[in-house]
Amino acid sequence: MKMRHFDHIDLRVRDFQRAMKFYKKLLPALGFTRDRSDDTWGTFYSTGKDKPSEFFGFTEDRHHQPNGTRISFWADNREGVDRIAALVREIGGKNLEGPEVCAEYSPGYYGFFFEDPDGNKLEICFRENPIIGK
Repeated sequence: MKMRHFDHIDLRVRDFQRAMKFYKKLLPALGFTRDRSDDTWGTFYSTGKDKPSEFFGFTEDRHHQPNGTRISFWADNREGVDRIAALVREIGGKNLEGPEVCAEYSPGYYGFFFEDPDGNKLEICFRENPIIGK
């Protein structure tokens, strides 16, 4: 049975170089530490050792229009959310919200919401009471 739940994120940005400056700092802090980018794709893999690894990729589309879609990453604890929030503030994230408790999402949900320089919506969150499958 499969152990991974997604393979990659394929994002569009309006300005590749501006996005590269932002994501080159953000993605390693989120665990995407292997930079395999080229001139047209920013591609950052998680370290997979002897197993396949997921990746976060982005490429330029000058006509890209951000929408309501949000990509959320998890943190192991509230301190992890706070650490990423501080980094996002340093590297130019936009429309920052939190970190804050979002009880309407689930009990103990702690999140930080932000946008990349092109307006793509992102989030880092921690769930004190995660839903765990059997």
